[in-house]
Amino acid sequence: MRPWSPIPIEDCGEPLQALPRALLRMEPHPYMALDAPYGASGNPFQLRQGVVQRLLDAQQRLIQHDSSLRLSIVDAWRPIAVQAFMVDHSIENLCRERGVEARSGDAFDRVVTDVGHFWAAPSRDPATPPPHSTGAAVDLTLSSSDGMPLAMGGEIDAIGAVSEPQHYAGREDSDARRWHQRRQLLADAMGAAGFAQHPNEWWHHSFGDQLWAWRKGAAAAVYAEAVNSALTS
Repeated sequence: MRPWSPIPIEDCGEPLQALPRALLRMEPHPYMALDAPYGASGNPFQLRQGVVQRLLDAQQRLIQHDSSLRLSIVDAWRPIAVQAFMVDHSIENLCRERGVEARSGDAFDRVVTDVGHFWAAPSRDPATPPPHSTGAAVDLTLSSSDGMPLAMGGEIDAIGAVSEPQHYAGREDSDARRWHQRRQLLADAMGAAGFAQHPNEWWHHSFGDQLWAWRKGAAAAVYAEAVNSALTS
């Protein structure tokens, strides 16, 4: 359970919408490249309509601050089947990095716990959908206007303290200051557009889901699990 899990959801009924080309994309999509189960009609580059509009607002604020910068979308809508696939993939990767061979015991339990700090459980309970499965959450970074991503002091999906938004705050070396400034610039642009940031991930921002409601003090979330319209039409 996350601290935001008890927050009720009152879905407003907005459909998913494909991201416009004004928003850069990191392609090939990292999870599709792993053969994650999106299905033939699955498109990770879509979000709820209200979230898309706020992303465009955040990018405009960023451009007003520095015309050479853009938002670059890494991941957006994520079906629960993909969430389950990526949780398993992340556990396997971390086990391999740490030399953990058994799928039980204290070392394996630590791996599962550490992955759980960053990857939401692939819950199929309608009261606790994973944030990305609602179409409310987006993983993104800063890029130059030609699409070249900027160094942010840590890779997206890295498991560890380096991923915390304030990891480099107060550091004196020039690289750390630069990375902190970039993370803060991204957070400021997204926050001004109404988004809430995940407490453990500099790249993850959302509007309208339970995490957003928890961070903003809202009485309810406005987005439940989203269904891909291409699969229901």
